[in-house]
Amino acid sequence: MQRFLVIGSGGAGKSTFAMRLAERTGLPLIHLDALYWRAGWIEPAKAEWAARVEQLVTAERWIMDGNFGGTLERRFAACDTVIFLDLSRWLCLWRVLIRRVRYRGQVRPAMAAGCHERLSLRFIGWILGYPQKHRPMILQRLAEMRAEQRVIVLRTPREVANFLESVACVSPPAA
Repeated sequence: MQRFLVIGSGGAGKSTFAMRLAERTGLPLIHLDALYWRAGWIEPAKAEWAARVEQLVTAERWIMDGNFGGTLERRFAACDTVIFLDLSRWLCLWRVLIRRVRYRGQVRPAMAAGCHERLSLRFIGWILGYPQKHRPMILQRLAEMRAEQRVIVLRTPREVANFLESVACVSPPAA
């Protein structure tokens, strides 16, 4: 496993999970949020973003976290492992609220410079609607993955922690 794609609802913990997985495996980490957004939450042109993702997925080894539906198919095709953090919408919403308080007026880790933490009703609606609007498509797409691709669905914080514990460390932790 050399190319991990980490997906899930907002607040599922994709960036935190990806950071921990990178620490354990030594694989290069790519936070799509940090690359997509420009200061002030400005979006890139679609063609520019598609070209950037194409460049990223051609690397031999990576852990990539983020949704970005417009490039999801390309990332599905390039990865050898998909990890879907399929956590409760209420847990995701709670985490986003905590994150908003924790990083109020700041740029959180794994986010682009100049993108101060914010919370909009639209984003809350996206999280609340994720199980009905996005999850079915994700599950269908995961069912269609190639035989040589590994699909891992983690549904609880305990499953997430257990998975990370099961991943071999590059080097043993310092005593």
